[in-house]
Amino acid sequence: MAPSATLAMAAQAARLRSQGHKVYPFSVGEPDFEPPRHVLDAAKAAIDKGVSHYTAVTGTPELKAAICAATERDRGYRPAPNEITVSCGAKHALFNVALGLYEPGDEVVIPAPYWVSYPEQVRIVGATPVIVETREDQGFRMDAASLERAITERTKAIILCTPSNPTGSAYAESELRALLDVVRRHDLWLVVDEIYADLTYDGFRHASVPAIAEDLRSRTIVISGVSKTYAMTGWRIGWSITPPELSKVLDIVQSQSTTNATAVAQVAAAAALSGPQDAVREMRDAFAKRRDRMVEGLRSIPGVRCRMPEGAFYAFADVRGLYGIPSPNGTIQTDLDVAMWLLEEAHVASVAGTPFGAPGYVRFSYACSESDIDGGIEAIRAAVTASRGGG
Repeated sequence: MAPSATLAMAAQAARLRSQGHKVYPFSVGEPDFEPPRHVLDAAKAAIDKGVSHYTAVTGTPELKAAICAATERDRGYRPAPNEITVSCGAKHALFNVALGLYEPGDEVVIPAPYWVSYPEQVRIVGATPVIVETREDQGFRMDAASLERAITERTKAIILCTPSNPTGSAYAESELRALLDVVRRHDLWLVVDEIYADLTYDGFRHASVPAIAEDLRSRTIVISGVSKTYAMTGWRIGWSITPPELSKVLDIVQSQSTTNATAVAQVAAAAALSGPQDAVREMRDAFAKRRDRMVEGLRSIPGVRCRMPEGAFYAFADVRGLYGIPSPNGTIQTDLDVAMWLLEEAHVASVAGTPFGAPGYVRFSYACSESDIDGGIEAIRAAVTASRGGG
């Protein structure tokens, strides 16, 4: 296994901050907002009521009911409580699925660019990630023909993330339906990470697989959580929606690891899902403005190209035009060099594309203030200009 590249870059950025430097935080995907007020109030009230004991392994009835209702409201279908396993974040939910579903000898198809944890979680249980390359001119989306070519007799599952980390790309309903036809023919499991589903822009409509393919619900696993939508990253509440027979397995898996997610955090998550959604819309509007600012800024830097993402809060930039720039550690030759050079010379924390399966690219998170975006872009521009003898 490889360590998390995003957290490794965050650690490097923390080192610079400890030395007194201003570091522009474009690396970790963490909203800079606070959770909605009613969420914090619900957590405080729960503490006062003594909510501090074990819950059921797979989550409280109240949180499961809130997840069912919110899924129907936002995704167009209603799961049953026995299909839900509440975990310590969406990453934990995915890890449970890996332990409960994949076996040595299995193959799991993952389109690249991919979130860094997908292939590592497959490897840790002895299965094999099968990476399908995608192209920027196709929106970094896997098409049905590419998926078909990747399938073998050992293929167990496919992992999709829409909208995507790291690219911000999202699958339209028509694109999903084409992939689902392949899933049907081969009777595969489909794992869909929807953690960014509420963060789409320009009128893009997220399509949830169980809502558009009722016949595949017995083979579909949906992953979600409150971290991104409600700015609750540190509360660590995520969940999986799976067929009941798999949720029973996940109950066993989780009972031997964390037991339940934190009781107070479950109360807060239920309040987030059930309460007013105004804050979600406000954050989404703010992210849309930040996206435009980040992408336009990156496009203004000589040697950098960047597509406009449909969702999430990441800009995925082609930085190969920066290769050849001299740096204190030698000439820049890779995206890893670019990311480290940006940190050392511009004090901009980003994440190289190679750990995401996309050499030549760098991921910039715009889950930060507009002033940080503006300052970081100017710092990059100044570093590029200086390196090329422009001042």
